[in-house]
Amino acid sequence: MPPPRPAESRNDAELIRANRGFYELLWAAAKLIGPERFNTWPLLRELAAAAPRRLEVAPGLRPRLPLDGTCFVDLSHAALSQLHASGAKAVHGMIGALPCADASFELICALDILEHVADDDSALAELARVATPGASVLLSVPLHPEAWTAFDDFVGHCRRYEPAQIIAKLARHGFTIEHSAVYGMQPKSSRLLDLGQWFLTHRRERAMWWYNRVFMPLGLHFQKPLQWREGLGDTQGVDEVLLRCRYRPNPRPTPPPSH
Repeated sequence: MPPPRPAESRNDAELIRANRGFYELLWAAAKLIGPERFNTWPLLRELAAAAPRRLEVAPGLRPRLPLDGTCFVDLSHAALSQLHASGAKAVHGMIGALPCADASFELICALDILEHVADDDSALAELARVATPGASVLLSVPLHPEAWTAFDDFVGHCRRYEPAQIIAKLARHGFTIEHSAVYGMQPKSSRLLDLGQWFLTHRRERAMWWYNRVFMPLGLHFQKPLQWREGLGDTQGVDEVLLRCRYRPNPRPTPPPSH
């Protein structure tokens, strides 16, 4: 049997159904974990403190920016309910149609989201629309299409990115990668991933119990410190990267003179 390949052909409606099916159930059984518990916090704390106008897209119950003062946009009603209960400003929406005004935010965080949408160019265009010139934009993406597994498909991924592809795509929308960090909490064992997928498919409640009460706390405990490096850096053998980008609007082409 040939290996599974990225599902580039799936449309937004299909991807939304797949993501809702996985994440709505995940967040319904989960508790909110504050941003200070994640290894992203030492890298993002000062950025957040210097940017009073902040947006985080699709955080679920794992926000990486401070709850106080950040606008959160998510599709999951289960996640929105807990974010509201924790005092956060959270609104229903998706990355392709953000319910936000133009040039509203100095710091934008959209982790683990571009690979989930059918039209990632429209998603990046929306991030550019709501960013102020000079804004910091934090993204994370999985790399290397040849590393695609059935688990990517199961969790609603649409693609993995070639390193040169993500650099060029970001540049077309005015984003320059200034720093990156090797990122991600996915287990390296394919057998463990296969076992997890089987339980999520056939024993969903039990799998969610183990994930939220055992594997997630263990994952938090054993997180490795993240370190910024210049540009994209060496991506050989890297499953996922955290990108710190600078947004500068691309100059509009000068219209031809009228005669």
